[in-house]
Amino acid sequence: MAVLAPSLLAADFSCLGKEIKTVAEAGAQWLHLDVMDFHFVPNLTFGACVIQKLRPLTELIFDAHLMVEEPEKYVESFRRAGVDYLTFHLEATKEPQKTIDLIKNAGMKCGLSVKPKTDIEALAPYLEQLDLILIMSVEPGFGGQSFMADTLTKAAWLKEQKTQKDYPYLIEIDGGINRETAQKAMANGVEVLVAGTAVFGAKDVAEEVKYYVSL
Repeated sequence: MAVLAPSLLAADFSCLGKEIKTVAEAGAQWLHLDVMDFHFVPNLTFGACVIQKLRPLTELIFDAHLMVEEPEKYVESFRRAGVDYLTFHLEATKEPQKTIDLIKNAGMKCGLSVKPKTDIEALAPYLEQLDLILIMSVEPGFGGQSFMADTLTKAAWLKEQKTQKDYPYLIEIDGGINRETAQKAMANGVEVLVAGTAVFGAKDVAEEVKYYVSL
């Protein structure tokens, strides 16, 4: 069974509570929260203060993806907001080890991600410490982009490393996920599917959620 993390970025912001309830009742296990600062990526979304207001509305796992510069500065605010998994980008900080330590010491699970053009093997020094690795299958910044199929080689490599060395991390993918690409991703070792437009843009959101979690 796949873990589905619907991306809140694609939801109707005028009724977020209702949107979250719909995906939760349909069987989604996580909620993906894209945090962008208009510096690391060319878009601006929401931050810890919004997430903190959403936290009492659901028991879904909060999976926050920080697309921000110097993520180490914001770890404490996301801990207070009730985030479960906090993922940052290797390219966004000069101190990845410090950031990993801060996240873990704050009691959250730590994820690490790279942009599509960054070699996945750049994460090798940190693999044994991570709880989650997020593969970006589009350029980070905006929803609704087309899936970059060549990123599946990253998933396969991560799966191989995890199997050979018994690493604990989950493999997650985000960008252009739909019914077709989800199956390809899982065939290459992906365990957590982030789907935004495919879920919240569906005619029947609940049925779309049920499809992914049944994979």
